[in-house]
Amino acid sequence: MAEVAFDTLGAVDLGSNSFHLVIARVVHGELQVVDRLRESVRLAAGLGPDQRLAEDAQARALAALELFGQRLRDLAPGAVRAVGTSTLRKAKNSDDFLERARRQLGHPIEIVSGREEARLVYLGVAHSVADEPGPRLVVDIGGGSTECIIGERYEPVLVDSLDMGCVSYTQQFFGDGEIKKEHFRAAETAAQLELQPIERRYRRVGWDTAVGSSGTIEAVAQVVRDNGWGKAITAAGLEKVKKALLQSGRVAKLNLPGLRPDRTAVFPAGVAILSALFETLQIQKLDVAGGALREGVLYDLLGRIRHEDLRDRTIAAIASRWHADLEQAARVERTAIGLLKQVAPAWHLTGEQPRQLLSWAARLHEVGLAVAWSGYHKHGAYLVANCDMPGFSRDEQAAVAELIRVHRRKLAALFRDVPPLRSEMTLRLAILLRLAVLLNRSRTSRPLPALTLELDRQTLTLRGPQRWLDEHPLLVADLERERDELAVLGLILAVRAARAEPSPENSEK
Repeated sequence: MAEVAFDTLGAVDLGSNSFHLVIARVVHGELQVVDRLRESVRLAAGLGPDQRLAEDAQARALAALELFGQRLRDLAPGAVRAVGTSTLRKAKNSDDFLERARRQLGHPIEIVSGREEARLVYLGVAHSVADEPGPRLVVDIGGGSTECIIGERYEPVLVDSLDMGCVSYTQQFFGDGEIKKEHFRAAETAAQLELQPIERRYRRVGWDTAVGSSGTIEAVAQVVRDNGWGKAITAAGLEKVKKALLQSGRVAKLNLPGLRPDRTAVFPAGVAILSALFETLQIQKLDVAGGALREGVLYDLLGRIRHEDLRDRTIAAIASRWHADLEQAARVERTAIGLLKQVAPAWHLTGEQPRQLLSWAARLHEVGLAVAWSGYHKHGAYLVANCDMPGFSRDEQAAVAELIRVHRRKLAALFRDVPPLRSEMTLRLAILLRLAVLLNRSRTSRPLPALTLELDRQTLTLRGPQRWLDEHPLLVADLERERDELAVLGLILAVRAARAEPSPENSEK
């Protein structure tokens, strides 16, 4: 695959409190930031008790994305990656919002899992601090979640995302605008309960340095410095920040040197969460990193462009963990990609995404055999849908699981659960994967003959040498059963002899 060269990359972080845009030039393989935009959106504040985003919150978000879209207008497709985090993970109407948001931004938007968000945070921090040996703790307090990571250099070791953030805790504990001891105590206790499951693991692994990133921690650090309470955040300095907040009594009266007006409303909740982190994990000192999630997204995107895609490593790790037959998976993958190339233009499956999804699903289509033969496609789909998949967005992970689930048995019945927005592409990729699996059912290392797949309206015609078809009656019977499956969906599968007998070769090459 030819390398795609981009001289400018963009990353968009759709956070629960603020939206961020960062644009960087690629200079000699490194990133040089040339522009930043930040819009306070407080998306989490618009998440109602029914877990749906209110229209006013959506309007604020869309206005910010329209502004970002103007700045990103000239960047090529594939040079921008936009990720949604905690609030969009929770919102029941996130799919509807994302359709509108993509139109405003002009680029795709993906929702990442909490652990993937934490990994990207660590990547951004690791590229913005000194490259020193030894483990480091990274904490990031966002609007809806808090990420905790221990890693060394550029590799995370422990990765966790906790359900506590400065916006959600503001609503829960400081919603009336009062700043009282009992409010702080309740917020800190709630945060400590969230931290309890990870406390022992993190303290056992340990770290040499602790680093914080993003708005809350940057705001606390600025207040500590501007008030002369230290150069870095310490437990003593944090206690002074808390006393100053309690003395003010109300959010409306906050006037701390170093505290920006747009950060004021969520600052007490952020301080309470940070105080719980210090106490529970016994942090002595916390430095502040210049990088965060959006920088991590940029470096991850740069890795993909260089063909150092973490997602491929993740697929290989999952295949190894569940003892997939790698040779059979490779045969199915080659056949599936070979078929895709022939019908991609007619089926609107051009570009990287369809090829990647089909490739990943082919490599993992048999992992369910580690559970049982019976229903192994369902076991495999469950494993893939519910395991940790670093590098993958929520939609990518779900799409791979869906393809595994529908790669055999009753296609129409299995397809009822696929979300409509993905159904057409997923159905077409599933058909290609199913054909590739059938064509390689013998599990032999002998290469397939040259095969062609043609599309004429609703008819798929698979052609192979007549002699080869005659020698494989079981395959022909399988294809006839597949013809019946596709007929239910309004597609016609025809198996015909090749127009001319080609010499045997690997048709995917």
